[in-house]
Order: sequence, then structure tokens, then C-alpha cells
Amino acid sequence: KKARHIAEYWIRKERERELLATSKITLEQLYEKIKEGTKDLNIIVKGDVQGSIEALTEALNKLSTSDIKLKIIHSSTGTITETDVMLASASNAVIIGFNVRPDSRVAEIAEQEGVDIKLYDIIYNVIADVKAAMEGLLDPVFKEVVQGRAEIRDLFKITKIGTIAGCSVLDGKISRNSGLRVLRDGVVAHDGRIASLKRLKDDVREVTAGMECGIGIENFNDIHMGDILEAYVKEKVDRKL
Repeated sequence: KKARHIAEYWIRKERERELLATSKITLEQLYEKIKEGTKDLNIIVKGDVQGSIEALTEALNKLSTSDIKLKIIHSSTGTITETDVMLASASNAVIIGFNVRPDSRVAEIAEQEGVDIKLYDIIYNVIADVKAAMEGLLDPVFKEVVQGRAEIRDLFKITKIGTIAGCSVLDGKISRNSGLRVLRDGVVAHDGRIASLKRLKDDVREVTAGMECGIGIENFNDIHMGDILEAYVKEKVDRKL
């Protein structure tokens, strides 16, 4: 019975450690930790000499923007200690060590607490890594890329399905997963998604310039002969600080 209780205790402690580790922030996981509102990155800086700490702190502070706040919550000379690790754990901070290292016991505690310790000997590398992590916190921007256009040459009304546009692809390509815009005399009549894309009687994933195809549009049947169907995708653009 005692052995079972001991086993259950260690299983519970291991689960707690795993949950704690997954909740802590790391430079690599910042993108997954995105939350609405103000975004903060807390950092503890440890260095070999005061001059290194001052140079590093000054460089890091310049990375803060109106979108993302970088907060150096503690900095000091000397090796990385258990106190540093516990402070990082409590404040969800990343520890940056410059020309200093934790001893094996402190490293083990950091692992148990899920605290991310990054070790460097070149200031440029610190700035590059932190900047890259902060850029991952920025809300992504998307740009629209037009893939191709098709003209409606015929209309087919199908029971329980709706109106299918018989089209000729004018340029580029039309993909099954594209966004689709209906243009009538240059004015947008509808903006939605493709429900079906067929070549002859076969479902296809893509048609290219010069091909004939049938296109069904999700929740939209008010299409006319001569309408232009414009296929597009939205591509993610990484924002820079």
C-alpha cells in the first residue's frame, strides 16, 4: 500500500511538471502563446560583467514597440541562480545568460519549472533571437493574390444543387480552394467560395487558362452570362518590427 502511494505521488508530480512546462513561455513557442490585447515578453538578464548587462539591456529595450512590450524585470551579474529561476517561473519570463551558465542543480530546477534559459556569448545573437520571437507575436497581415479569371459562357440549373456556371478560363488558374469573386460590369456582385469545380463530368482541383469548366458557388445562384469569376488566395505576410 505504501509503495502504491509513493508511485501515485511521483506520477502526480510528473503530471504537474508537464502541465507547468507547457504553460511557460519560451522564445520558440511565443507564436503559439499569442493572446488578444497587449503582448508582453518578460526577460531576466544575467551577465558576466556590468558593462555587458548595460549594453544588452539597452539593445533589448530598443526592440519594444507600441504593439509589443519587452520588459526586463531583473538584471544582475553572476551565474544564473535558483532565485532567478523561481522569479522567471512566477513572472513567466525567459532568462538570458550572457557569458554565464547555471549549475546542474539550477538547470534541473529550471526544467522542472518549465523556465526557458537561453545562453549567449555574442550580443548580436541575443538581439536577433529576441527580435525574431517578438515578430512572431505580431498579428499576421494577409495580402490578396489573384490567381486567375474565368468568363461565364453558359448557365446550368440543377435541382437541389443550384446554378452551375459554364466557364472558360481566361487567364491564370482557378483552384478548388480559391476564394471567388463575381464581377459584373466591373462591380463586385458576390465574394465567397467555390462549392464545386468540374472539368467535363469529373471533379477537379484546378483548371488553367484555355480550359472549359463548371463552377458552383457556395450559397449564390444569381450569376449571369458574361460575369467574370475572379479566383484569389490570401497569403500571410510576416510583419517586421
